Amino acid sequence: MSKGRPMAQMSGRTVLVTGGTGGIGRATALGLARIGANVAITGRDAAHAEQTAAEIRSDTGATVHVFIADLSTQSEVRRLAAEALDQLPRIDVLVNNVGGYWNTRHVTTDGLERTLAINHLAPFLLTSLLLPRLEQSGHARVVTVSSHAHGQGRIDFDDLQGERSYSGARAYNQSKLANILFSYEVARRLPAQAVAANAVHPGVVSTAFGAEDPGRTQRLLVPFLRPFMKTPAQGAATSIHVASAPGLDGVTGRYFTNSQPRRSAQRSYDQATAARLWRMSAEMVGLEAVDNAGG
Repeated sequence: MSKGRPMAQMSGRTVLVTGGTGGIGRATALGLARIGANVAITGRDAAHAEQTAAEIRSDTGATVHVFIADLSTQSEVRRLAAEALDQLPRIDVLVNNVGGYWNTRHVTTDGLERTLAINHLAPFLLTSLLLPRLEQSGHARVVTVSSHAHGQGRIDFDDLQGERSYSGARAYNQSKLANILFSYEVARRLPAQAVAANAVHPGVVSTAFGAEDPGRTQRLLVPFLRPFMKTPAQGAATSIHVASAPGLDGVTGRYFTNSQPRRSAQRSYDQATAARLWRMSAEMVGLEAVDNAGG
């Protein structure tokens, strides 16, 4: 695509994309920049993040902010939020894209199981801290990347962090169900005209996802399946659509796949589970007062 910003669908709007330096996140940030958005991306490696930002600027002419943070650590999430609030006068869209899969149990510096910490608690905390700025923007959107794997998920409140029994797949599925429960709960707590919260399924995408600690299925099957997987740009299409489509103003508490609303798994509509998970999550990130947000 030539330089410049010929499409102005998102002109004047600012989008923060977590995990925006590679894979689906990079493709999401690039796609939104191409339709006029100013974008901010987060990454763990400063050099790689700056290189990604330079590439997006070169392609689109967009303003690109870079924030460096390891979202497995709550102090880093809080620092990211503080820096974003300081540097971004408005945040119109937050794309909670960062996530991962670990076959063996890892514990973060906060003493939390890594899958839960990154896939659920990080977006929960970051969204909570940025909500006032999002609400100020008017018609803001929170897009959280989930997965069809949520259909196999169950919130095990008795062993939320897999301390008694850990399975990489079980932890991942639980975290993806948590993403949808969280999105629906935000939608219940906030008026859609202030902040719309939706979850998306990107599809099975060819990225380095899970490569750090792959399970047996990933090691054996992924090399054969890779030619049939979506590209990162194809995987980002639904996030871009839900973040930017004019017709989705005020649409909240929905689950999208292939840029279309779909019904998520039955467990994701359990309001008692969502409320309990919200309370436990607030306690785990030290935001007890958030339980009263939005009424």
